[in-house]
Amino acid sequence: MTTNSKTSTGRVDLYQSVTDAIIAELEFGLKPWKRPWKTTGAGFPLRHNGQPYRGINTLVLWMTMTAKGYTSPYFMTYRQAAALGAQVRKGEKAATVTYSDTIRRKTEQPDGGEEERSIWFLKSYAVFNAGQIDGLPAQYHPTQQPAMASVEHIAHADAFIAHTRADIRLGGERAFYLPTLDYIRMPELERFVYPEAFYATLAHELGHWTGHPSRLNRETIIKRHSEEAQAIEEILAELTAAFTCASLGIDHDLRQDSTAYIGSWLKVLASDRKFIFVAAAHAQRACDFLWSLQPTAAEQVA
Repeated sequence: MTTNSKTSTGRVDLYQSVTDAIIAELEFGLKPWKRPWKTTGAGFPLRHNGQPYRGINTLVLWMTMTAKGYTSPYFMTYRQAAALGAQVRKGEKAATVTYSDTIRRKTEQPDGGEEERSIWFLKSYAVFNAGQIDGLPAQYHPTQQPAMASVEHIAHADAFIAHTRADIRLGGERAFYLPTLDYIRMPELERFVYPEAFYATLAHELGHWTGHPSRLNRETIIKRHSEEAQAIEEILAELTAAFTCASLGIDHDLRQDSTAYIGSWLKVLASDRKFIFVAAAHAQRACDFLWSLQPTAAEQVA
């Protein structure tokens, strides 16, 4: 599928270009939210100062790392690299990350007065992976951690799930969240080929769980019976699982049943160039909500 990613003024339409890239990945049978490396720590792309990227930029940089084979999670601007005494190699191409900004604009009202409104718009800047830069300190090229050992239970993931206080009922052949009764049904861990697949699937269902009216009150949970709302809610839960598993250091890509939804995701993405940005923002909010339920360091000590 090819679409025009430029506006009538000739400027690149950032919404469309990112959406086109994600559509291309899905059409090729790839999931753009697959982490390209294994780690025992937070699996997010990182800024030069170690701060994780969030939302849509996480997806964009995961795709960049997979396509280019980068092993370092660090990305930075040309100037940030120079400030570290390093140099981007000649001919290297940057990745584009985005952020929202606002302008204040006055509009004339029917009564002759003026109303000032904030208008949101998308801006972008270029970043390079540490693998494209010479002279960086060794910390920007961390050695790849071995894959987490497959054990019957992953203790820190169990603790994370327990602190959500979600009603999780084990047993049966299917994993699902039932909004009307507000509980999650999960097959037992022993029924999964890999323990990580159990936690990735449960993270997906917890993504749905966050949308309940008593939590984030997400409209796609309330209107889940429509085909479009279901497709939207599934991609939100899938991204929530990807972000949550990355933060827990668990391989999310072992969850395979999401491939059944690719056709409906493509339909939604093709009809709305801003959808993936909104979906990533909702998923980030859901992941943040799950983390907000975890005890603080002071509470753990107490």
